[in-house]
Amino acid sequence: MNVQAPSAFAQIATGSGLTPGYMSGFGNGFETEALPGALPVGRNSPQRCPYGLYAEQLSGSPFTAPRTTNERSWLYRIRPTVVHWGAFEKAETGLWRTAPAHEADVPIGPLRWDPIPIPAEPLSFVEGIRTMTSAGDAGSQAGMGAHLYVATRSMVDEYFYNADGEMLIVPQEGEIRFWTEFGIIDVEPGEIVVIPRGVKVRVELLGGLARGYVCENYGGAFSLPERGPIGANCLANPRDFLTPVAAYEDRDAPSRMFVKWGGALWSAAIDHSPLDVVAWHGNYAPYKYDLRRYSPVGPVLFDHADPSIFTVLTSPSETPGTANIDFVIFSDRWLVAETTFRPPWYHMNVMSEFMGLVYGVYDAKTGGGFAPGGVSLHNTMLPHGPDRDAFEKASNAELAPHKLTGTLAFMFETRFPQKVSAYAAASPALQSDYGSYGQKLTKHFDPTRP
Repeated sequence: MNVQAPSAFAQIATGSGLTPGYMSGFGNGFETEALPGALPVGRNSPQRCPYGLYAEQLSGSPFTAPRTTNERSWLYRIRPTVVHWGAFEKAETGLWRTAPAHEADVPIGPLRWDPIPIPAEPLSFVEGIRTMTSAGDAGSQAGMGAHLYVATRSMVDEYFYNADGEMLIVPQEGEIRFWTEFGIIDVEPGEIVVIPRGVKVRVELLGGLARGYVCENYGGAFSLPERGPIGANCLANPRDFLTPVAAYEDRDAPSRMFVKWGGALWSAAIDHSPLDVVAWHGNYAPYKYDLRRYSPVGPVLFDHADPSIFTVLTSPSETPGTANIDFVIFSDRWLVAETTFRPPWYHMNVMSEFMGLVYGVYDAKTGGGFAPGGVSLHNTMLPHGPDRDAFEKASNAELAPHKLTGTLAFMFETRFPQKVSAYAAASPALQSDYGSYGQKLTKHFDPTRP
């Protein structure tokens, strides 16, 4: 793998070589500049911007959206985006699909995949995206795509932005650097990064390879869920979300811009870097979050709460209480409920659940087969629950307080049925016997013994 030497970009931005800088808070109105005085004061679009910069607004919502949901940032850049352009032609999308994409008919029922191997061939983050499922309709701005990514090379003089959806990235193996036009974000397994639609990025590997998961959100931007009677604290706290400080790259070199738009990937030659934002202010920007800072809550006497209690981020829909997507995690926590079956119970759900495992063991699947890097799909109104080993263990365990440690599973949950891609349906990683795990459960019914 060939990682390019650092440019002045990071040094100007952070004053400490390649160590990124961050500002804390979720959805804040930030302001940051990489050169003193680069940010206009008291106005957005002065007649002449400092340093000969161009002013450009990037809007993540309609201009007339309510203040609470209005998203926009003003960028002060060396060249406006209309210059980061060329004669676009369709590029090969590889294994990336966009809803609606009905490619394969698979029998209804639970599905699970082993981790996909990381190939030896050189693949960038964009080239290495493999769609597993899709739901809804990107053109109608509803639904999602659930993808895996495998990357073995950094993007060098290559840049990308997604016009179809916001991207929530969950690393499972390998550290990654996202060089965005807003600044630099480093993430490792246990953290997530969210790249809003329209934000330009170059993805670099900080190790030799990387693998993980991507939720491509076609609908409303991810936000923090309402806590309701929980009150003002716990779950994901706003202060733990980090947005990068301003950084820029003034680099002239033959380069290539990739844009995902309308389900297709487009490519054009450009002669410079588009990561040239010297200052910016606003609330529409990429951010990262350390999932290990999530403060879970749960039952402290008996019974089992719905998994929605573990929601980190939610993408709202037009129906109150019905998410376009919920991003839910199952992390380290204490189990203390008395006289209670503690793992997730058996259920059927109008929502569909795409699950992944970053590390450790998921407590509802202790019988093996759900490995870090793997995937499971439990679709709309299809039954699922613990496997036999998990049921027997939890039903007969002595219920002392027990702490789950070293585990991090997650779920992309959506109101739409998820369609399996042709790649996922034909993958050797698909476990052919997983759908029958429920048939291995033992009949315990005895009408003579309550």
